[in-house]
Amino acid sequence: MGQEDLQKLPSVHELMERLAGDAFPHALARQACRSVIDAERRRILSGGSARPPEELREEAAREASELASTSLGPVVNATGIILHTAFGRACLPEAAATALESVSRGYCSLQWDWESGARGERDAHVEWLLTEMTGAEAATVVNNNAGATMLVLAAMARGMEVIVSRGQLVEIGGSFRIPEVMLQSGAVMREVGCTNRTHLRDYGDAVTDRTAALMRVHPSNYRIRGFAGEVPLEDLVALGREHGIPVIDDLGAGALVDLSLLGLPTEPTIADSIRKGASVVCSSGDKLIGGPQAGLIVGRREYIDRIRKHPLARALRVCKLTLAALEATLKLFLEDLECLKRDHPVYAMISEPPDSIRERACRLAGLIGLPAGVEAAVVPSDSYMGSGALPDTAIPSWAVEIRCPDPEALARALRSGRPAVAGRIESDRFLADMRTVPEDLVEKLADRIGGAASALWA
Repeated sequence: MGQEDLQKLPSVHELMERLAGDAFPHALARQACRSVIDAERRRILSGGSARPPEELREEAAREASELASTSLGPVVNATGIILHTAFGRACLPEAAATALESVSRGYCSLQWDWESGARGERDAHVEWLLTEMTGAEAATVVNNNAGATMLVLAAMARGMEVIVSRGQLVEIGGSFRIPEVMLQSGAVMREVGCTNRTHLRDYGDAVTDRTAALMRVHPSNYRIRGFAGEVPLEDLVALGREHGIPVIDDLGAGALVDLSLLGLPTEPTIADSIRKGASVVCSSGDKLIGGPQAGLIVGRREYIDRIRKHPLARALRVCKLTLAALEATLKLFLEDLECLKRDHPVYAMISEPPDSIRERACRLAGLIGLPAGVEAAVVPSDSYMGSGALPDTAIPSWAVEIRCPDPEALARALRSGRPAVAGRIESDRFLADMRTVPEDLVEKLADRIGGAASALWA
């Protein structure tokens, strides 16, 4: 019987003819048909019976449709992690999305000086914003903060020593390590102090005629507690001035506003570092600033000019899409905090009161249609910033918990659907934290959870 069913399988060409009316690109239709026929052959060899040709055509059409759509599929982020790296970190403000659409559909003045008609600097579009908000003399932008750190070190310290505390030799996601970045940049790392405590005298004793810079690195995704201490930036700057050595401050997440105004722990801002005398400050554009992936470099003009002219700057430069989204995002920080909380998704999520989130969680719980043996309840939860920002700071939130026979199976089913849904599994229950789920996705999330649960246990 299996051999007879195998002989009934259509050829790729025959199945493609059945898709002809659906106007799929030829290459995608061929790939979808081949995939469906291969899967059907395996199913028959495993003991299954042949399906009607129309079922194969419908499956091939669905697969061709998925192949034709972008592989960057939508995700309902119900993890409660606001800056989730796997999901693209920050949700861009509407103004940034509009700017992206505008420049993506045609030509734009990326490196064109309007007045002279000559070639200009592409980072001029955001330099004035960065200098206005931070007090720096000059600024440039590269593709991310890892690139910014490497470029700064290569331009300012190649072949020379950079002094850094042992307690700041961080590793962040993707095995990005400060010692390895220094090695790649050509700078020579001179580590001082101990893991938990470094003193100003440690830096001073390490200064030689081969010292190119002193460096401070924000701990980002970890904290050292207890008997610990580090040298304040202003003291490092004073030591640097005494020896004629610049200070590089790698802030990592890179805040532009005082987060304590939002009820969160204070993080050093870029403007703070400039005000305290750092020669060059670098940070991410897609973490606490909530823009597109970018590495921001601000500081004294003499160093920024040197950084711009370094060969690596071209290798790490950003495109028109990044600049358009970044410019629109940065302009929001020119407004007051209330405008930022209203118009920037990241700051709207940070500042939303728990009572408001609980109302949304109750609405979700009431909308989910669940089979017998599966229950939903509204429970307190903890949200987090994510992406190495404020790693030990929980933000009170509310979630809908789903108690079911197999939370892992439910999570798999939710991941595999469209839109994909990501939640958390804690204490043998599936949690959908509502801080990161906007109102317009509540009904969709209810349909996905109810549908997945019913398919598994109805």
